[in-house]
Amino acid sequence: MTITKVPMTVRGEQLLRAELKELKSVTRPRIIKDIATAREHGDLKENAEYHAARDQQSFCEGRIQEVEAKLSLVQVIDISQIPHTGTVIFGATVTIINLDTDEEKVYCIVGEDEADIKVGKISLKSPIARALIGKSEGDEVRVTTPGGVIDYEIAAVGHIA
Repeated sequence: MTITKVPMTVRGEQLLRAELKELKSVTRPRIIKDIATAREHGDLKENAEYHAARDQQSFCEGRIQEVEAKLSLVQVIDISQIPHTGTVIFGATVTIINLDTDEEKVYCIVGEDEADIKVGKISLKSPIARALIGKSEGDEVRVTTPGGVIDYEIAAVGHIA
């Protein structure tokens, strides 16, 4: 069985490690305290506080396992250590122009766990990112989306902020 490394930016790894620390040092102890407090209220069968705290504990422990698993597979890519060539790579910030509408968009290509389209971070596996990777400033790219085919021009390629 081949273990596949998961690409992630330096910032993405830092955020995941911070979440894990928060879960283990703050959330988990608070839930344990909540369970102990709920047990003091007596009959556990009809104790809603106890059951809610146990559900939170289950969710917390599951998330801890999930984050630890992700961190064990992470391959951190520090784009600041890669010479800027104007070619779109993982971690690059890319400004593209829709050739039909002249609408300009700026995207940063990141790992799946970091993707957040609302702030312009797209997954390396997204159709737009797959079309952009390896291309350079001035290149035209055709992206097949669920809404149809869109042609873009790469206006600028920069490093992640």
